Amino acid sequence: MAMGKTRSVGRILGWLLLALAFMIAGAEAMASLRAGEWQPMALGQLWYDLDRGSLNLMQALVQRYLHPAIWDPGVITILQWPAWLVAVIPAAVLLLFTRRRRSSFSKS
Repeated sequence: MAMGKTRSVGRILGWLLLALAFMIAGAEAMASLRAGEWQPMALGQLWYDLDRGSLNLMQALVQRYLHPAIWDPGVITILQWPAWLVAVIPAAVLLLFTRRRRSSFSKS
């Protein structure tokens, strides 16, 4: 029974992340239309625009308590990716691993 609930939570989270990715892609498209050229929205820029304090705090925590090499080049690389892509990847993984499997028995 617990496995079914875990699968349901994973599917809901996957669909929410996919919806978030579409919203971010839509915002990126609108910003590009306003600018007259395609402007990808990097995750780092989006995070900075939403709450720069938490981005700075995350950098300090990772560098101080984990290891500076995790932040640069690790996290920095991900922060430079398009924000919609960072949401699509875990959404796809969650939806793939929590999909409903068909039974191997055929109904005759």
